[in-house]
Amino acid sequence: MTIQLRQTENGVLLPIHAQPGSRRNEIVGEHDGRLKIAVTQVAEKGKANKAIIKLLAKELGVSKSQLEITAGETASKKTVQISDVNFENMSDQIQSLVKNR
Repeated sequence: MTIQLRQTENGVLLPIHAQPGSRRNEIVGEHDGRLKIAVTQVAEKGKANKAIIKLLAKELGVSKSQLEITAGETASKKTVQISDVNFENMSDQIQSLVKNR
């Protein structure tokens, strides 16, 4: 299965499955059409969300300001808006991240 990205006029919507309180920060792979991300931070006061944004920015080569959680702030299933990126390039990059896990 592949990650179900959606193109918007501002960029790309990336569905993710968050796993807070893990042993390390990492992209785990794909889970139910979502990018599975594990972070060491616990899910309280937005700490895990901040860690997710930081990890995604590093892995995708974008700035943290280009990333915004648009749905699922307090849920494990979240949607992240990646602004000002090319859909095809981002899609290829995310798929290669998943394949390398």
